[in-house]
Amino acid sequence: MSELFIVVGLKAKEGKEDQLRRDLSVLVEPSRNEDGNIRYELYEDQAEPGCFVFFEGWSSVQAQARHHEHGPHIQHFHENGISNVEKREFAHILKRIV
Repeated sequence: MSELFIVVGLKAKEGKEDQLRRDLSVLVEPSRNEDGNIRYELYEDQAEPGCFVFFEGWSSVQAQARHHEHGPHIQHFHENGISNVEKREFAHILKRIV
């Protein structure tokens, strides 16, 4: 198994920045506590409020898939909080070079 790192950028709908910030913030601790999590961090662009970036590290593709497909907090976000997202700006799956 090899580690998996992911960077995802989400842009909030206009006027929904605060709500999306709250929705995304509650995902952090439960995700960090999942088996196979290496890191799970949430950032907001200082120059562009409402543009959020997740940096995730997982011990394997399988650990990330369990998180994304079966994590109750992630499922709750997809059923409720996703409505505050204007668009996914980017999603990059990374491999460590050094």
